[in-house]
Amino acid sequence: MKFSKLFKFSDWPNKDIPSVAAGIYAIWNDDELFYCGMSGREIEKNQHKKKYGLVTRLDSHAIGRLSGDQFCVYVANRLVIPTLKQSDLPLFANGQLKLDTLTKRYIHEHLEYQYVLVDSSAEAYSVETEARSGKLFGQKPMLNPINL
Repeated sequence: MKFSKLFKFSDWPNKDIPSVAAGIYAIWNDDELFYCGMSGREIEKNQHKKKYGLVTRLDSHAIGRLSGDQFCVYVANRLVIPTLKQSDLPLFANGQLKLDTLTKRYIHEHLEYQYVLVDSSAEAYSVETEARSGKLFGQKPMLNPINL
């Protein structure tokens, strides 16, 4: 399985990703695997859509909004919140600072992704399991590992 080269989230969007496609992706911080995922559930039934699958999932991650995006929740909880200072708290209270904004900033400043396209939902699930269990990259992702 040949994954793409690494792309910076700060360079999003990526015009190389088809508007409708199933795929698996890996998110990296330097040499550390952070997260592995798949997108394109039931791709076979969704070919008619304007945008569906990998491009919409990576777009959601790049935006940094916690609502509805488990990856962004992980980034906020594990990587952003621990760096906050006491002096930041009033800025949250008055709306000057938002966790979504800090999460997007972290993603864009530190993380890169790579992906591979697949033909079916079943293949996407299978490859994602290999990636999250450590079989594909020789390490488990920090944020969403699984044990087999």
